[in-house]
Amino acid sequence: MTDITREMLISHDAHETRVAVLEDRRLVELYVERPKRSVVGNVYLGKVKDVLPGMQAAFVDVGLEKNAFLYIDEIVSPEGVADAPRRDIQSLLKPGQQLMVQVLKDPMGTKGARVTTEITLPGRFLVLMPFSSFVGVSRKLDEAERERLSAVIEPRVPEGLGVIVRTAASGASPKELEGDLEFLLRLWRRVQHQGREGLAPEIVYTEMDVAMRLVRDVFSEDFRRLVIDDKRLHDKVVSFLKKTAPKLVKRVHLHKERRALFESYTLQDEIDAAVLRIVPLASGGHLTIDRTEALTAIDVNTGSYVGRKNLEDTVVRTNLEAAVEVVRQLRLRDIGGIIVIDFIDMEDAANRTRVMKRLTEALERDRTKTRVSDMSRLGLVELTRKNVTDGLYGVLTEPCPCCHGEGRVLSEVTRRITVERRLREVLVAGRSPAYLIGMHPDTYALISAPGRNAIAHLRAETGKQVNVIPDPDAALTEVRVLIEGRAGQSEVVDV
Repeated sequence: MTDITREMLISHDAHETRVAVLEDRRLVELYVERPKRSVVGNVYLGKVKDVLPGMQAAFVDVGLEKNAFLYIDEIVSPEGVADAPRRDIQSLLKPGQQLMVQVLKDPMGTKGARVTTEITLPGRFLVLMPFSSFVGVSRKLDEAERERLSAVIEPRVPEGLGVIVRTAASGASPKELEGDLEFLLRLWRRVQHQGREGLAPEIVYTEMDVAMRLVRDVFSEDFRRLVIDDKRLHDKVVSFLKKTAPKLVKRVHLHKERRALFESYTLQDEIDAAVLRIVPLASGGHLTIDRTEALTAIDVNTGSYVGRKNLEDTVVRTNLEAAVEVVRQLRLRDIGGIIVIDFIDMEDAANRTRVMKRLTEALERDRTKTRVSDMSRLGLVELTRKNVTDGLYGVLTEPCPCCHGEGRVLSEVTRRITVERRLREVLVAGRSPAYLIGMHPDTYALISAPGRNAIAHLRAETGKQVNVIPDPDAALTEVRVLIEGRAGQSEVVDV
């Protein structure tokens, strides 16, 4: 695999912070944080509200809009509670009990946040695990570096605590590692103190904002540069890196051009396309991405691509191109959960192997944990991707007020029939001889169109005076009675 040029861009203003990761100048990851930011990583002192024996779980009040959900497998404790019957939630938790929890997954839809009592505190090079005695090193590093880092860190970890050495620690000196460990130990002592002195529900540790978190977790020597368009944030990042990774400071640049940062990299079209259902491929084929409650379905189509040799060659070329683009879309949109990819059927098993290899190679660039099944004879590939947030789709969009997230709206014929029926019901059931009715402007235009003027027919049919006006506040099929009165009243005017 050829070397990839990576860049990170951070754009910050009063409305939102956007962090973009580019590979060979193409957008592959985008994170958007607004005032209502993610709570993943935050540590709370919570209070158990309900214990559910049938689900072996509990609801915990942590001060958020919805109670958090705690599974029994996420419960660990340094006080010996683990010696209780492991599969009995009632032996571990009682309503009203206070406990410290960390958010694993943001609230999504009707579900509250998912939490764990196994607290982890991330640093630049290390992750501290206070309730574990495991010391490990990232498997993404080569064997020699793993052995060096393990020899440096193991003697320095206090007994009874655990540490994971991150990939970012590659090449770090013993002094840098020791400094990171000392910082995390001080942080843990502060969290413990606040946990002992606090009163639930209360936050005891707040994870870094999205910009600083990605600088800490992602920005490394693999990146050619980091460009930031906000002076204050730029200085904050430089200050952080001087303490944790001085070698990277020279790669941080302040964007000073008059043209906006994302505009200078022509990213807006890619951002706009990241919420669309159809994703075009360079060859002329395309992907369709459909989200459901349970999974995301991705369909591969040849589209306008007709190939040059034969059908199998056309299909394979489309599938190979799609395999790379599918992974880019998963990363860009941050799609999690169950994902089913429907590649175009291929007769030759060797071609299916080629496509799977291309897919797994592309997934190696994805920092988020994934599990991939083999391709079926029908070309279906199932994979799971860790779901932490609502993803880009959840941040940038909201349910359609007309179709309520179904993706389709009522046809004009259906709307016209529905509104005429509701209008007739109002006139027949009402006792007043005259009505002023408000309707959505589009619906008003529909029922008053020349040759289909339903209002005139209803006047003749019911013998009542009815006038209709456009009402922007009305729903598409809503019939709003604005005024009732006697025929000829000045308030009821003919429109």
